[in-house]
Formats: sequence, structure tokens, C-alpha cells
Amino acid sequence: MTTTGSTTQQSWGEPRSKTVSWYDPQVGSTAGAEMSGLEYLTAIAEGRLPAAPIGGLLGFRAVSVAEGDVVFSCVPDESVYNPIGTVHGGLACTLLDSATGCAVHTTLPAGTGYTSGEIKVNYLRPIRAGSGELRAHGWVSKPGRRMAFAEADLRDAQGKVLATASSTCLVIPG
Repeated sequence: MTTTGSTTQQSWGEPRSKTVSWYDPQVGSTAGAEMSGLEYLTAIAEGRLPAAPIGGLLGFRAVSVAEGDVVFSCVPDESVYNPIGTVHGGLACTLLDSATGCAVHTTLPAGTGYTSGEIKVNYLRPIRAGSGELRAHGWVSKPGRRMAFAEADLRDAQGKVLATASSTCLVIPG
């Protein structure tokens, strides 16, 4: 038995668990290399290609995909809480990073990739498991051949803005 201060693990209740599954990421990335970013992300959103493993880990789902514009959603649970009982800011940042990066990806031709160069997140409200479905809407504010810029907002089930982000993506020629 491990003791932490005056509290023992026995008083914490039963441990909780969560099962995570994903598909081989090479399947999607190999097929995606032959498609434009828009075609690739549309195939993922429609279930014709597997989503990235991070999506399975954090419960992300592509809601809509259009050129320069994407929406991702997730329903957070307490497994992503920080020590003070709210959803960890890293979940919000990862969701916003996915929305901005994938919005940029939809503007790229086949064989061209991207990576996040910088992201700035403004956290406006706390997020809890009871916040319901979160939606991150990302859009390209300035496309480019070497760098692209995108914005995103994160809203709760009632449409309240929880966080905003601006991102710089580095474009990687094929």
C-alpha cells in the first residue's frame, strides 16, 4: 500500500480505465501522399481512410472538411482532467492545433505536407467533462507556399467560445 500524506490509495475508490484503439498510421499516410490535402482529409472524415492515432487517444472526430476550413469535435471526460479538476489545456491546444493544421492541409497539393511551426492559444473559460461536445473550427487566414497561417476557435455544446488560437504552419514540399 502506498501512502501519500494522510490519504491512502484505498480511500480513492476503484481505479478507472479507458481502452484506446487505432489503425496502423502508415495506411493513411501512404494513401494520403497520393492525394491533395482536401481529398485526404475528406477520405478520413468519410471513414474511407483511418484517422490519426491521436484522434483515437483523445476522441477527436472530423465533423466537416472544406478547402481552408475544418471542424473537429470531441467529448472530453475526466481522464483528461488536470490536478485542479478541469480539462487539461493540452487537450484544447491539441484540438485547436488539429483544426488549424488540417485547415492548412486542405489547401495543399498531393505530396505536400505541413507541420506546426507555432501556435498561440488564448484560454477564455474552463472546460469540464460536463461541457458536452467541444467543436474546434479552424480556417486558413493566409495560405502560402512555405508558410501558412490559420485561426481557430473552440466552443462548447452551447456555442460559448472556450479558447481561440492562431497558428503558423511550415509547408513541406514533396
